[in-house]
Amino acid sequence: MSKIDKNGLLELLVPVGQEQLLRFWNNLTESEQTKLATQIQSIDWKNVCQWTKEAGKELSDEEKNAVIPAPYMTERPEEANKALYARAIEAGIQLLKHGKVSAFTVAGGQGTRLGYDGPKGTYRISPIQNKSLFQLFAEGILRTQKTYGHPITWYIMTSVINDDATRAFFQENNFFGLSAEQVVFFSQAMLPAFDLKTGKALLETKSTLALSPNGHGGSFQALRDSGALEDMRRKGVTTLSYWQVDNPLIRQFDPLFLGLHTITGSDMSSRALIKRDAKEKLGHFCLLDGKLTIIEYSDMPDSLLYRTDADGQLSFRAGSPAIHILSREFIERITNGRLNLQPHRAIKKVPFVDHEGKSVKPETPNALKLEFFLFDALPLANAPLILEGNREEEFAPVKNPDGQDSPASCRAAMNARAAHWIEEAGLPFPRKADGSLDAVVELSPAIFGSAEDVRANTSLIPTIKPGDSIYIG
Repeated sequence: MSKIDKNGLLELLVPVGQEQLLRFWNNLTESEQTKLATQIQSIDWKNVCQWTKEAGKELSDEEKNAVIPAPYMTERPEEANKALYARAIEAGIQLLKHGKVSAFTVAGGQGTRLGYDGPKGTYRISPIQNKSLFQLFAEGILRTQKTYGHPITWYIMTSVINDDATRAFFQENNFFGLSAEQVVFFSQAMLPAFDLKTGKALLETKSTLALSPNGHGGSFQALRDSGALEDMRRKGVTTLSYWQVDNPLIRQFDPLFLGLHTITGSDMSSRALIKRDAKEKLGHFCLLDGKLTIIEYSDMPDSLLYRTDADGQLSFRAGSPAIHILSREFIERITNGRLNLQPHRAIKKVPFVDHEGKSVKPETPNALKLEFFLFDALPLANAPLILEGNREEEFAPVKNPDGQDSPASCRAAMNARAAHWIEEAGLPFPRKADGSLDAVVELSPAIFGSAEDVRANTSLIPTIKPGDSIYIG
């Protein structure tokens, strides 16, 4: 590239103190210069650098005093709500029958935290068949569209780091029985990482920035920029069922949840789980200045975390498992112009090249990453609704290599749910003397998505003996 091009880049970088990104410029090939220039020009440096200063601000004393727990609707209807819940279930069924609902999964990450080299959705998790997360979701979509008689488009947000591998995985597996046309991939944007000590943006190599996906909150703009929103409009889709890629227990299309969202006129509805304890790492549903918001567990002071009500329960007990229903028109509205969400900060280990061009793999966290969170759009939503969920039925994320939220705990939860559904159908499931399960059963999502599905297909359930490992599908 010419000197003028370098000067143009400096005009972007010098005002925000990031000119060090060009320290190796004169030693790069023309193609390397083009690559680096393209990355630099893709970043809104003024805003990004401002975000690094503002991200991670704690609640002010005034906000701590003003925040209150957000009300939520219970999993089972109270007497006064029984008619509403019945009407909502029927409304949800009609949405599905008329093709008004699409699936939306955010899947931009790698399985690095699990020690897995590949897109997280390709991680194999089911207890017997070893099906991937993507396959489990695809089979659930197949079952749902068969039940309601209308195809369901599945929008999957990837990132630059895993888009090619994700697409290839689906192609290699023939889209798990779905048609290629009904699976729509698009990538989220990337943001630079900054050195914790100096505040300078890092280079991954001499010719590339250290970039990472901009968080699930980046999905709003990505839906618009990719054409996915316009695709939904053409197909008559009004409602998106949103979940993250690491939760195989997700109830993808709950008529009650969909129906309540619709008949209450909600822009954005959320599932809530009752927290196991004050320190459980779930964001808290709160009201601040009359607006629904989620305050991350790391941002809540202990005075609020441990506060209890008159019944001895945690006051801030409604936690977010990142399960939402979104209205297409809401996303269109908030992305019509600049969506000004405030990103959050994450402190991570980020490989980089030092000032001499030597590659460094840090052993301790060295960098600040910025991530937008989807739930930060809640204060912008009209009539946001929170519906209590059932942890055992619909939430068992796979995040950590061992312990809680690990592959082992996730598979155990999948087996426990299968046992519960089988017993609810009036069929026996072997248990040990202490009441723990004495068999492993995997139910295919292509047939079984609820206890009702088991009751409707008891002829498919064989006699399960102690010690058995059985796949039913």
